[in-house]
Formats: sequence, structure tokens, C-alpha cells
Amino acid sequence: MNNDNLTMESAAAALQDGAGLVDGSLNLTLGECSLRLRSNSAELLAKLAVYFTHVATGPSDNVDLEVIAIERDIPDLGVAFTDWKREPGKTGRKDAYLDLPDARLVLKVRTGMVFLQSSGPCIAAGPCLQYDNQVINFINAQYMNWLQHRDWLICHASGLVYKGGCLGIAGFSGGGKSTLMLHLMDHDEVSYLTNDRLFIRSQNGGTGAVGIPKLPRVNPGTIVHNSRLHSLISSEQRESFLALPQDELWHLEDKYDVLVEQVYGPDRITPEAPLSAFLILNWRRDSNEATTVERVDLEQRRDLLTGAIMKSPGPFYQYPDGSFFSDTTELDQAPYPKVLKDVPVYEARGGIDFEALTDICLQQLMG
Repeated sequence: MNNDNLTMESAAAALQDGAGLVDGSLNLTLGECSLRLRSNSAELLAKLAVYFTHVATGPSDNVDLEVIAIERDIPDLGVAFTDWKREPGKTGRKDAYLDLPDARLVLKVRTGMVFLQSSGPCIAAGPCLQYDNQVINFINAQYMNWLQHRDWLICHASGLVYKGGCLGIAGFSGGGKSTLMLHLMDHDEVSYLTNDRLFIRSQNGGTGAVGIPKLPRVNPGTIVHNSRLHSLISSEQRESFLALPQDELWHLEDKYDVLVEQVYGPDRITPEAPLSAFLILNWRRDSNEATTVERVDLEQRRDLLTGAIMKSPGPFYQYPDGSFFSDTTELDQAPYPKVLKDVPVYEARGGIDFEALTDICLQQLMG
């Protein structure tokens, strides 16, 4: 099969490879959006039902979005993919794509998983059980498209809710926003809204914030210093990680899912809330200065807006007219200051001190 002969229909057939779907499905309620996952693997549906338990609902024929996940060997479609250009500061191959007349194929380079994104079928194919996190991301990509079609702006940020208001937390790469978020989750009245992808828009005379059902994924450097998370690894692993040089541990990438309600208890997830403040982590590990927080004006600090808050929607983003986002498309800054104009935005500077900043957040920025 060459690139010229491939269509949405033939790509879907090749990815599904004759596999029949099992009875039953996993249905999710995501705010006002409903999504159904179907698969040829009952084991995959059961596994993802545990992950999505906080948004899982009963079967329904009336759904807004549908995803099909095919558990199989790595697909070989015999076509040539083009590497997706990575964001500044990122290196190595991650995604590759092939645009069809009415769809896009996305190849995950490291795992071989292939995804069909279209206005028709949306299919994940490959070793889904082994790489279930990529299926989860594909499901969330459909919901993120749905949100962006309704004027929600994507932010590279976490979100927590306290006293009815959401604090968005953004930062430069490796800045520790997940670690700060989980420090704040130790406070029983703080609930989780989202990790890494926060959506905002003007509504009801203010600014709304909504999350996606993606649970926190943390590295060993976060786990070893947070007693709530120690159960994610063995005691032997923790000792091994703690023996590493601090700089090596800080940069070590080995992601673990934090199942929020298992770790922090029930009713600790809030899907949507008014945005009450935004915090941008611009502190430094090599600084001996005390952590400070100052209010900033994003109109004057576009470096914080473009470097920490804004986020590319990525290769799965499909516009309402069916066309696709490109890795050369310039992101539009203009809507963000308008949506955030009445939201106080703060910058954390100085040295990294999670305990001190947790206190500042709870006492000054949240609620």
C-alpha cells in the first residue's frame, strides 16, 4: 500500500485488520460531552474502566464522540510518515504523521502505535494493553478537540480547586508544577481538576476553567519525597532512587500514574470551576534566594504567556471544517490576555521551595 492509495476507509480497515469488537463498551461523561470507547479487547476495556472510574457512566447510544481501540501487533501500513516537528527545547523523534485526503494517521515512533484521526472513525491500533497510556491520551485528544471547537483555550497547566476557585499552575519545562500540585493535594479541602492540560474561556461574566480526565503522571523525583506516593514504587526502588545524585534524580523520566481517588480519597476530583488565579513557576534550582511571588501583567510579560502558558494542540487537532493543525502553524496569542484580563496572574521566582510555595498558595492565592 503506498501513500497515494490510502484513504480514510482503507486506513481504518487496515488498522482494524478484520478484528471484531467485543460486546459492551466504556462510556464516559466529560462535562457536557459523552464519549464511547469500543475495542476488540475486553481486558483493555476493563483496565481503562479503572483509570476512568471517576467519569465512567452507563451504556448509551447517544454519544458525541467514539473511539475504537484495536489490540494487535504493531501495524505496518507500508507508508511513509513525516516527523512532527517538536517544540523548542524538546529533542528526539516522538510523533510522525501522514495526511490523507480526509484524515490523518499519527505514528508514535517509540512504541509503533498508529492512530487514525478523522471526522469519521477515530482508531487506536497496536499493543494497546502495553501502551494503554497512549490510548488514554488519544481519548483525551478527542475531548480536547471538542473543547477547542467550543472556544476553550488550551493551556500547558495544572489546575486545583480550593474554596470553589481554580488555581492554574504553569511553568517552564521541568519546573515542578506536578510536584507542587501534589503538595497542595495534601490539604484535604483541595481537589484535583487537571494535570498538564487546562482549558479556559470567558463565561458567566468571569473566566471558567475545565480539565480533562488525565490523572497526574509523576517521576521518581516527585514520588520519593512525598509519603502519600511511596506506595507507587517498592521500598527497594525508593532507596535506589534516593541514592542517585540530586540532579540526576530531578531529571529522571519514568512516569507513574497517580490514581487520585485511591491515593487521596473519594470526591477529590472537580471537573470544572471558575478560574480565580494563575501561578507561573519561574524559579530556579540553582538559586539560593527565598521563593517569592509577585503579580505580573501578561500584556507586559509575553515571555511567560508564550513560554509557559500557551500550548500547541498537537498532531491530533482537527479544525471544525475537517482540516488539520500543522507543526508550522503559529499559535495565536491574542485570545489569552483577553480571557485572563480579570484573573490575577502571579510569577514565582527565587529558589525552589515547595513547602514555602504551598503555604503561599493556600494563604494568599487560592480561595
